[in-house]
Amino acid sequence: MMKLRGGIIGLGKMGLSHAAIVGPHPDVELAAVCDTSSLILDAFRKFSDVACHTDYKKMIDSEKLDFVIVATPTRFHYPIVKYALEKGIHTFCEKPFSLSISEGEDLVRIAGERSLVNQVGYHNHFIGTFIELKRCVRENIIGELVHFTGEAYGPVVTKEKGGTWRSNPEEGGGCLFDYASHVLNLIQEIVGNPVSVKGTLRKKIYSRDVDDAVYSMLTLDSGLTGILSVNWSDETYRKMSTSLTLFGKKGKIICDATEIKIYLKEANPKENLEKGWTIKYITEFAIPVNFYLRGEEYSAQIDNFISCIINKKQSDVNTFSQALNTDRVIDLIIADSKS
Repeated sequence: MMKLRGGIIGLGKMGLSHAAIVGPHPDVELAAVCDTSSLILDAFRKFSDVACHTDYKKMIDSEKLDFVIVATPTRFHYPIVKYALEKGIHTFCEKPFSLSISEGEDLVRIAGERSLVNQVGYHNHFIGTFIELKRCVRENIIGELVHFTGEAYGPVVTKEKGGTWRSNPEEGGGCLFDYASHVLNLIQEIVGNPVSVKGTLRKKIYSRDVDDAVYSMLTLDSGLTGILSVNWSDETYRKMSTSLTLFGKKGKIICDATEIKIYLKEANPKENLEKGWTIKYITEFAIPVNFYLRGEEYSAQIDNFISCIINKKQSDVNTFSQALNTDRVIDLIIADSKS
């Protein structure tokens, strides 16, 4: 089988990570990269045979690519992804999907009309503990759910700051778009879709123009309520930590990227779960990958995307449509914060 030709647009932290994963992939040739930084491109020219571009349109037009990975600041997602889709190229887009619902709807429509594989980089769906949490909910392990809490904390902005694309509401969108979107997307996938929002607080701690923390009460389509609590100015965490806590009539589950803790009022022999606490670790659930970088989930999501292209079948994980639903919840939170 001939290898797929891939290109990466945007060579920041995530773009370089994707390049490191795509480069050694057995089914892919990393054919081209695109960025405006001469320093980054000079390194690619010196140490690889990858074609280097500063104009994404010229790269797409000239390199005969099967797929692209778009890892630019969010405000550039729409024009780049649209151009790639209209050229018939399968597209992986970093999260958040778009800063505009109308733009997101347009991209969903184009990808659907052209039957192109599409995926957005919500990598938590490829973490084994969260996959197990979804199974536990499906199997009704803790009974009827009565409440949930979705949290994410990390040390992204820990001093007065206002000069990067992340701190520009027209480019990155702040903590809500960059951090809370991960939690909202997980809630949608595992618990249900938020349809209304109340009591939102979007706090500026160090940033001048965007929020550094977001707190809100969510109501899902099932009627279940829960709390969103996100803060990217928390120095007590070494890196981003995302977790979901579910409260049920039969018990409670606390889940993050490293472990899943299950408390049951009564033992569940079928699941080999004792009364009280049972703790299981990511080592039991981790997805096997050929190349490990920063966590198996980053390779696993790219493996999934490439597999879908090869098999000519769209995955039901992290589609443009699902990411658009997350953007709609973000819009609800923004509207509530202004009311």
